[in-house]
Amino acid sequence: MINTLDYQKSLNRELDIVKNRVRNLIGDAHWGEDGRYKEEKLKSLLKTKLPNNLSVGTGFILHQITPTENVLSKQIDIIVYDNNYSKIFEEGDFVIVTPSSVKAIIEVKSNISSSRTDKNGLSKIVENFNFINRFPTLCRTDENRIFRGLISFDYRGKINSSVIDDSIRLSRGVINHISLGGNIFIRHWIDGIGLDPPVDANCNSNFYNLYELEDLSHSYFISNLIHMTTSVDLSDRYFMDFPIEGSKETKRIRTVCL
Repeated sequence: MINTLDYQKSLNRELDIVKNRVRNLIGDAHWGEDGRYKEEKLKSLLKTKLPNNLSVGTGFILHQITPTENVLSKQIDIIVYDNNYSKIFEEGDFVIVTPSSVKAIIEVKSNISSSRTDKNGLSKIVENFNFINRFPTLCRTDENRIFRGLISFDYRGKINSSVIDDSIRLSRGVINHISLGGNIFIRHWIDGIGLDPPVDANCNSNFYNLYELEDLSHSYFISNLIHMTTSVDLSDRYFMDFPIEGSKETKRIRTVCL
């Protein structure tokens, strides 16, 4: 009998192992290289999981506002895009694409702290992510939204933190999936239909649920990415991608209403 829970935990451990591998060799002298290594590891893993029509790269999104005005995103750590669309530029994994091809954007961090002021604090990172509001088709928070994720290999803080609550209220659904340190998983919900146990009746739409998923938050982050970016029905593999008995709602810590 296959053990789907252990399989998903192995994916989580696969990412967890790289946390200190480069740091142990180069010390604190090259933080940028350490971060890029982790981005590459996550990109490589995603390439093995996503269907062939989706590519994984890093780069920029270019959007035309008017015939004479364009807006360019900041550099995005990971862009998942439909390769059936023509790219503006491509060199290896580096791409410049238009919004119509984008299926997911992901910010990758080596370490995030529970802070409102630190540059590596959750509040500042969420605030910086809001650049996507300049791209109308990419910042939607309705049923036509794309996957917009934040993943951190380490998290210096606890799940019961007002910094988390204030940060996701600031995001207002723009970041819809967050994985912190391999154990904390946060998801934005458009509505609470079908959730068991149900959320508070006063907060049945537009809210975040926070879950404590020991050794599973990264794998659930990836599973949600797969299901949000793939156009075909994947219901026959729910048992593999979401193996927690009784669903992850049994691991829900609290709900934050928007």
